[in-house]
Amino acid sequence: MKWHRIKALMTRHLYLYQRSIPRLMDIFFWPTMTLLLWGFVSEYLQQSNFSGSVNIVTVLLGAIILWEILSEGQHSLSVAFLEDIWERNLLNIFVTPLKISEFLASTALLGVIRVFLVGIVMGVVALFAYSFNLFSLGFYIIPFAFNLIFFGWILGLIITAVILRFGTSAQVLAFGIMFLVQPFTAVFYPVSILPKYIQYISYALPSTYVFEGLRAVVNTGHFLNSYFLISVGLNIIYLALALWFFYRMFARVKKNGMLTKLDS
Repeated sequence: MKWHRIKALMTRHLYLYQRSIPRLMDIFFWPTMTLLLWGFVSEYLQQSNFSGSVNIVTVLLGAIILWEILSEGQHSLSVAFLEDIWERNLLNIFVTPLKISEFLASTALLGVIRVFLVGIVMGVVALFAYSFNLFSLGFYIIPFAFNLIFFGWILGLIITAVILRFGTSAQVLAFGIMFLVQPFTAVFYPVSILPKYIQYISYALPSTYVFEGLRAVVNTGHFLNSYFLISVGLNIIYLALALWFFYRMFARVKKNGMLTKLDS
């Protein structure tokens, strides 16, 4: 073995890190997010001390299932768009009379089907493996799931717009955005565990009110209508902004002839 050849290949790979945000995120960003998430979970478990007033198993399993519903809502839209890029089929789709609204509606409906199937699978596994009945939460699970699917679509729409604008180099967001949202949306612990300055970010996310509402149902048996309404209101506002951003990016890409580059 020759050291100069080894050094040359190492230098080549290191140069890639200078212009590759995904590679830098693998080193600095995702480990930090993981540490934050499970650090907050640990604080929550330590403060609760597994007291009888907190049903840890129900809270965590319910949160995991609802989190997967949110993730599937996002993935169904953004990954469906990426699949057309990977198969070099995007240009073929948009030279047809297909409207953008029809394209988005089809991926959104696909997301509903995927969420339904994922919910069934996880519900059955939780029932047999942990004796956890998802419907022990009652019909409250329906508005919870509705808001999470809605927010997942919004995230997927934003990511798709970013990929349109910056190309496939931004596709890492389709798989990583949920890890960015997770620590701030208080999935496995209450917002009160978070530092005060992070709580402001948390309360700006519609999903936070869903998971806070889940814990309220588990611990008190009461459904917080105010949290549901705030979540719906934020979803409506963010959906309007996401649609505006998507249509703006699509018009810009179409005008500059960048749509063909995504298929190349």
